[in-house]
Amino acid sequence: MKLLLRREQRSGMLGKQTFSLDVRAQLSDEERANIAKYKLGETILFQRYPDEDRHGETRAAAFARWLHDVTIYARDLEGGRRFDCSSITEMLGVEAAIKDAALNFKAVLDAATTFGGEEVLEF
Repeated sequence: MKLLLRREQRSGMLGKQTFSLDVRAQLSDEERANIAKYKLGETILFQRYPDEDRHGETRAAAFARWLHDVTIYARDLEGGRRFDCSSITEMLGVEAAIKDAALNFKAVLDAATTFGGEEVLEF
């Protein structure tokens, strides 16, 4: 698996900067086959705003949160996703979390290739 990241920035009508991160993965045929075989497409790799206690939240706040709530599933990797962030630090945090999630998912895919065979480790 190769993870492709692209950073962009643009100015809004009022001069406010938006920092964008495009994320896409290139998967091998074997990785695609294992995602299908083991039904890993619904695996959550990243959640920008995971569910938390929102007791007393107003409808406007809930709608604003819904607009920015982002979940990336394994099935989203090949098609790619875009994250719009209000600051460089937010974008770098999202980027670090996605890299970590992709590394963990790659370990899952690597483990999937060893079923039905054996793995030899030398120390």
